[in-house]
Amino acid sequence: MIGMFPPGDDGRVTARSTSPWRGMIEDARSAAYEELRPGDETRMFYTRKPWKRVIVMFAGPFMNLILAIALFLTVLMGFGIQQQTTSVASVSPCVIAQSENRDTCKKSDPASPAAAAGMEKGDKIVSFAGQRTEEWATLSDLIRVSAGKEVEIVVDRDGREVTLNAKIATNQVAKKDANGTYVQGEYVKAGFLGFSAATGVVKQDFGESATWMTERVGDAVDSLAALPSKVPALWDAAFGDGPREADSPMGVVGAARVGGEIATLDIPASQQLAMFVMLLAGFNLSLFLFNMLPLLPLDGGHIAGALWESLRRNIARVLRRPDPGPFDVAKLMPVAYVVAGIFVCFTLLVLIADVVNPVRIS
Repeated sequence: MIGMFPPGDDGRVTARSTSPWRGMIEDARSAAYEELRPGDETRMFYTRKPWKRVIVMFAGPFMNLILAIALFLTVLMGFGIQQQTTSVASVSPCVIAQSENRDTCKKSDPASPAAAAGMEKGDKIVSFAGQRTEEWATLSDLIRVSAGKEVEIVVDRDGREVTLNAKIATNQVAKKDANGTYVQGEYVKAGFLGFSAATGVVKQDFGESATWMTERVGDAVDSLAALPSKVPALWDAAFGDGPREADSPMGVVGAARVGGEIATLDIPASQQLAMFVMLLAGFNLSLFLFNMLPLLPLDGGHIAGALWESLRRNIARVLRRPDPGPFDVAKLMPVAYVVAGIFVCFTLLVLIADVVNPVRIS
């Protein structure tokens, strides 16, 4: 934008140094004034108040966030998402510790509480120990805290309610984190009923959608912070014989390949469309978070510069010192070139990995 950087200390804006680092600074400063016309002197970007500059620089990433929210809500409330339900997909005949990773019973294995109580495939659990269970998360938590207890379970079986009585066993089951997500490879002792929950496409209300999106934003922030640690595995996947991890960084080419796989999945067309929209929403969320990094040449770098300028000026005002003037973001251009170089190299690495060893969903 015109006048994005303030003039140098001598008031000049033209490149005039043979130093490569200094030249970067002055070249950037000069480019910001190339389209300056008579009458624009009072419209230069650096002359705007810091909060106004923050709004301008935040507008682009914020549009990505708005698109992500709108697309996520379209899928969550319009199409629904696959999740476990309170319906019974199968009943385990015996109690098997989940860490044993087997599905056949031994003679020494006790009968599962669900089998002993007469639970059948297709039953829909409507209440557990007197508490209504419309969601799988609620039912799962109730079962886990009921180890050793005799409980009454009401199921909907072919349109009629049937009451079952079961003594909940204690078993080794998968650990859950604070968000209710299973922690792979970690187990705890908890209550065990002995059935597999059926999955289905369930539409979410606005509150559930907001909770789901909040969790996804947290996951995205964690993934962005972990990005540098994934580079070695990405390099090995691109140039070695390492596997391409499911949570590996992916670029536009990789997303296009995933889109092609979505189109070949044996699922209803409505769910294919929902997955496409979800993929697009994820990209917009990633663009928002990436652009908010406080690094030049990203928008977040300019926002950080404006906030620092505001802080300096407010401190000077409180201490009754002279106004330090606008913060010269142009002086950080050498850092911006380094950051841009790293981004280019990383983009090329992801591109190569997406071509030779892509992320697959099927």
